[in-house]
Amino acid sequence: MTPDVQASPNDPLRDAVNLADLEALGRAALDRNALEYYASGANDENTLRENRAAFTRARLRPRVLVDVSGVDTGTSVLGLRLSSPIGIAPSAFHGLAHPDAERATARAALAGGSVMTLSTFSNTPIETVGADAQGRFWFQLYLLRDRDLSRSILDRAHAAGARALVFTVDAPFLGRREANERHRFALPAHLSAPNVASRAELAQVETDSGSQLANYFQNLVDKTFTWHDLDWLRGQTPLPIILKGVLTAEDAVLAAEHGCHVWVSNHGGRQLDTAISSFEALPEIVDAVAGRCEIYLDGGVTRGTDVLKAVALGARAVFLGRAALWGLAAAGQPGVERTLELLQDEFRLAMALCGAARVGDLTPALVRL
Repeated sequence: MTPDVQASPNDPLRDAVNLADLEALGRAALDRNALEYYASGANDENTLRENRAAFTRARLRPRVLVDVSGVDTGTSVLGLRLSSPIGIAPSAFHGLAHPDAERATARAALAGGSVMTLSTFSNTPIETVGADAQGRFWFQLYLLRDRDLSRSILDRAHAAGARALVFTVDAPFLGRREANERHRFALPAHLSAPNVASRAELAQVETDSGSQLANYFQNLVDKTFTWHDLDWLRGQTPLPIILKGVLTAEDAVLAAEHGCHVWVSNHGGRQLDTAISSFEALPEIVDAVAGRCEIYLDGGVTRGTDVLKAVALGARAVFLGRAALWGLAAAGQPGVERTLELLQDEFRLAMALCGAARVGDLTPALVRL
C-alpha cells in the first residue's frame, strides 16, 4: 500500500487474510440492488460456480530443492511491466460500490503496479479515469449500433492514455440474470453512464418489469458485427485489440488470424449458463494460438494458486472482476489495493512452494488436470 492510504492497526482490511474475507466485507457494505448486480450469474448460475470449481479440481505437481530465496512475480502485458500477472477486469458501475467509483480502482491499479480495464459502462468519464491511471489502463468496448458514437468513444480512450482496446465479443444480448429481472435492477438517481448515456436517457428505459440495464442494452449494441467487420474496427484505433469472451480453439485461431489478442472469458458466468469454464477452455486455446498472440483469462480467480495454474497453462495474466469490486465496496482504493496485495502474496508463496523463482519457470508440467 502507498503511505497515504495505509490502514490503521484496527482496520478490518488488515484483518482480512484472503479474498473471501474481503468479499464478506464488501458484500456487507452493499445494498440489495448493488449486491445482486455484482453477484448474479445467468439462469441457474452453473457456469458461475464452475469457474471456481474448475480451478479447485486442477492439482499442482511441485518441484523441490530449487533456490527460491528470491521469487520475482513480475511480468508484462503488451509491453507494460506488471508487479504480477494480476490485472483488473472490466466491470460496469463501480459507483454502486463506492463514491470514488472507477477513480479508486484506477488509483489502486497504479499503486499496485497492475493494470485496470475500464468498462464502457463506467460511472466515471474515460478522461477522468485515464488521468488517475497514468497509462495503466485498457479500455473495454461494447460496439454500439451508433458507429459514430463508438468511434468517438475510441478516440477518447486513446487520447486518455489507454494502452489497449478490449472488445467484448460474447454479449450481443445480455444474459438473463434473474435476480436483476426479479427486483428490477436500476442505477440509483445519482449515477449515470457518461461514456454512452445521460441520466435522462437511462430513465427512459425504466419499466414496470425487468432490468434497466437489459432494457437499455437491447437496442444499444450492434448485433450484426462479425469477423468480417474487424478490419473496420482496426481502422478506428491504433491500439492493440484484445477479443474478450473467447472460449473455443476455433475462435482463438480466427482472433490470431485477424491480428488480435485473446481474452478467455465467459463473462463471469453472466451470459450463457452451462458454458465451459474459462480455466477449462484455456488449454485448447493456448494450443490453437501457438504463441501468435497474448492470452489472458478471467473467471473464478480467488487464490494465488489459481493465478499460478492459469499462467502455467499459458495465460499471460489473469484479471479480477468481482474480487476487485468486493475490495472497492469494502474500503474504496485501499480495499482494491489490499485485494491485489493479498493475491500477489499468495501467488508468490505458491511459486516458491512449486519451485519456481520466476514467472517464466511456470510450465504446464506443474498442473495436472
